[in-house]
Amino acid sequence: MRPAVFLDRDGVINVDHGYVSRWEEFEFLPNVPETLAHLQDAGYLLIIISNQSGIGRGFYTESDLETLNCAISEYLRDTAGVSVAGFYHCPHHPSEAIGRYRVQCDCRKPAPGMIKQAVRDHQIDLASSILVGDKESDVQAGRAAGVARLFLVRDGLPSTDHEAFQVLGALSDLRDLL
Repeated sequence: MRPAVFLDRDGVINVDHGYVSRWEEFEFLPNVPETLAHLQDAGYLLIIISNQSGIGRGFYTESDLETLNCAISEYLRDTAGVSVAGFYHCPHHPSEAIGRYRVQCDCRKPAPGMIKQAVRDHQIDLASSILVGDKESDVQAGRAAGVARLFLVRDGLPSTDHEAFQVLGALSDLRDLL
């Protein structure tokens, strides 16, 4: 079993422009590829977990998201030697989605479904894993799944109610987490 870093996407690894679904809209926060390389070199699997209700709301499709995830993977591989072990997303929303996506599910954070699926898929050791999110729902999902270390960032900075460390985005790296 291996440890992982579970990373929310929008607001943690990229600028949250709202419903980002195309490579042309995607903008890494500063130092993210280098930070991910450092975490990978330290032995962590990199898992991206993201609520993507834009799919359920009809703003973009699952195929659009898959195309973006492929572009993110290729860029990270080519520029920083980084391999994302998995991308997990929840397309649902209990009240704002349309059709089959308008459901209460176990994958939309704060529910732990995406994390639990990643654990099954990659044999992850939650006792040595880390979660980094920018919303309380991210932290709640990590807590519900049993992730050992939970970190909340706001506006690219650590929240004052969590231990101080450097994190993705405006800060330089996650070395202080290790």
